[in-house]
Amino acid sequence: MQDSNASSAAVIHSTRTRGRSIGSFDYNEKLVHAISTLSPTSESSETPSPINPDEPKQFPLPTVFDNTTSQPGSHPGLDSRASSASSANSTYRDFSSYYYNPAADLKQSDHYDYKKQAQVFSFKLYRSRFRITQNISVPLALVLVLPMLVLGFMIWLLLGVIFGGASHGGNGILPSLSNTPVVREIAGHIDKPFVLGCLDPLVENQEPRANAVLVVLARNKEIEGVLESMNSLERHWNRWFNYPYVFLNDEPFNSTFKNAIRNATKSEVKFGQIDPKVWNFPEWADEADINESIAKQGDNAIMYGGMASYHRMCRFYSGAFFDHPLLAEYTWYWRVEPEVKYFCDITYDPFKYMEKNNKVYGFTIVIKELVETVPNLFRHTAAFKKEHNITSRGMWEMFLKKHEDELKKENGEPVADKKNRLKRNKKDKLSNGQDGSDDENFDVEAGQLLLPTDESDQVLDVEHYDYLSNEVPPYSINGETYNMCHFWSNFEIARLDFFRSKEYKAYFEALDRAGGFWTERWGDAPVHSLAAGLFLSPSEVHYFRDIGYRHTTIQHCPANAPGKQSPHLPFILDHNDKKQLEEDAYWSQSDLPVNNGVGCRCRCDTDVVEVEGKDGSCIAEWVDLTGGWV
Repeated sequence: MQDSNASSAAVIHSTRTRGRSIGSFDYNEKLVHAISTLSPTSESSETPSPINPDEPKQFPLPTVFDNTTSQPGSHPGLDSRASSASSANSTYRDFSSYYYNPAADLKQSDHYDYKKQAQVFSFKLYRSRFRITQNISVPLALVLVLPMLVLGFMIWLLLGVIFGGASHGGNGILPSLSNTPVVREIAGHIDKPFVLGCLDPLVENQEPRANAVLVVLARNKEIEGVLESMNSLERHWNRWFNYPYVFLNDEPFNSTFKNAIRNATKSEVKFGQIDPKVWNFPEWADEADINESIAKQGDNAIMYGGMASYHRMCRFYSGAFFDHPLLAEYTWYWRVEPEVKYFCDITYDPFKYMEKNNKVYGFTIVIKELVETVPNLFRHTAAFKKEHNITSRGMWEMFLKKHEDELKKENGEPVADKKNRLKRNKKDKLSNGQDGSDDENFDVEAGQLLLPTDESDQVLDVEHYDYLSNEVPPYSINGETYNMCHFWSNFEIARLDFFRSKEYKAYFEALDRAGGFWTERWGDAPVHSLAAGLFLSPSEVHYFRDIGYRHTTIQHCPANAPGKQSPHLPFILDHNDKKQLEEDAYWSQSDLPVNNGVGCRCRCDTDVVEVEGKDGSCIAEWVDLTGGWV
C-alpha cells in the first residue's frame, strides 16, 4: 500500500509539474481528487511503469469496484450502485470514454488564446497613431501601408521602362504594351497593302530584281545620319534584296565618307557629284533678288527659308535629280534621307510589286504643308492646268478643299459672322478716330486676307498674313482651294520615267519661271504631289501602309498583322561587336499584333504619336479618294 501511495504521489507530482490552467479549473486538482479516492482491493507486487515526462499520457478517471457493499475509500457517489462480488478478485468497470487528454486541451487553449490576442492586436493597431510633431499625428496603419504604396508605384514605373517607356523613344527592354495603336481598316477597292504581315524574304528574293536604285543626297558631314539610315534599311529590307546605292553631293565625297559607306552594305555603291549649273539657281534669275528673297524669309522665321542650300535642294529634287548621269540606266528609285528610321521588316520587293500592280508613285506619310512656304504654288499649278487643258484623272481632287469644309466654322465662328465682325471692328475704329487702313484694302474670304484682285490672279499678301495663326489659308483660284496636303517626299518610291516625261518637265519649267523656288520656299514634296494630282489616277498611287517610317518627329508605324508574323531573323555583321548584338536583341522583340494591323515584326517608337491619327495628317483625304474606311 505504501508503494502504491508513493506511486500515486509521483504521478500527482509529475502531473502538477506539467499542468496548466484551462479556463478557471486546474485539471491537476481534478486528478488529485480522483486518485485520492482509489482503494484497490489487492496490492500489486509489480512496480508501476515509469512515466515519461515528454510523452503525453491519458489519465483515467476514478474506477469503482463492482461490489455490493461500499468499501473504505470508495467513491461516495457510486456506493449505492456497487454490486456484491468477490472482494478478492474484483474487476474494474471501464470508463475509457471518460479519459481526459491534456494535449488536446492544450491545443484548444492555444487556438483560443491566439485568436483572442489577434483581435486585441488588431483593435490596438486600428486605434494607434503615429506622432509626427507635438500636435500632429497620423494613423499608424497609414504609416505601415505607405511604404507598400511607394513600392507598388516603383514597380509600376519599372515596368513602364521595361516595356518601352515613352520618355526614351520606346527603347525599353521589351516592346511597349500600353502604346499599341488602334488601326482602322481601309477599303481596298482601289489600293491596298501588297502584303499583310511577313513573307519569307529568302523565297521572295529568288526573282530577278527590278531595274531600281536607292538614291541618297548627302554631304560629307552627314555621314553619321547616312549610316543610321542605311543600317536601318539594310536590317529591315536590303540585306535580302541587295539593291544598289547612288550617293549624290554638290561637292566631291571624301575618302572617309566613301569607306564608311562601303563597309555598311554588301550592295553596289556609286558616288556622284552634281553639276554646279544644275545645282545652282538658273542663270537668268537675278542674283540680288534671290539673296534678298531668301534673307527676307529668314527674317520672317519661315522654316529653312533663310537657307540658300535648302532652296537649291528643293529645286534639284523637283526638277533635276532624275536626269543625273548615274541614274540614267534605272527605271525605279527609292529616296533615302539621312537620319531616318524604319520600324518593320519588309520581306518582299516593293519595286517588283509596284511593277506587277501598275503603280507609278508610292508614299508612306501624307500631311499638310506649312502654309507660309508655298503662298502661290497652287495658283501657278492651277494656271498651268488651265493653260494646258488638263483634265483630272481622279487624283487632283485629293488636294482640293471640299466645299462643305468652307462652310464650317473657323475657330468656332462661321465665315459670314467673321466678315461682319471685321466690318464692325473697322467702323468702331473709324468712329473712335483710329486708323482703319489695316482692314481697308482687304477682302476676307474664308478667314484669309487676299488682295482685291481678279479671281484668276489672286495673290496672297505675304506682308500682312499672320503666319503664327493656326488657320490654313484657302488658296483659291477658279473656284478651287488648295488644302495643303502633300506626300512627304523624303520617303518615296516612284518610276523615274514619270519625272522624265515631257508633261512633268513642262510643269517644272513653268514653276521655275515663276521663281517660287527662291522668292518663296517651295518644297519638292508639294511639287511632286501636285504633279501626281495633275497626271496620275488614284489606282497608280500606292500607300505603303505596311512600311513603318520615321523622320524627325513624324512617324508612321503600322501595327503587326495578326496571325501573319514569323520568327525574328538575326542581322549581325560582327559577332564581336557588342552594339550590334544589343541592337539585334532589341529588334528580336516586336510589338504585339493588333486587329487590322498590316506590318511584319514592327517595333515602333513610343515617344511620338502615329501620324495617321493627327490633325495635320491627310490620310483621310486619301481614304476618301480610294473607297473610305471600312
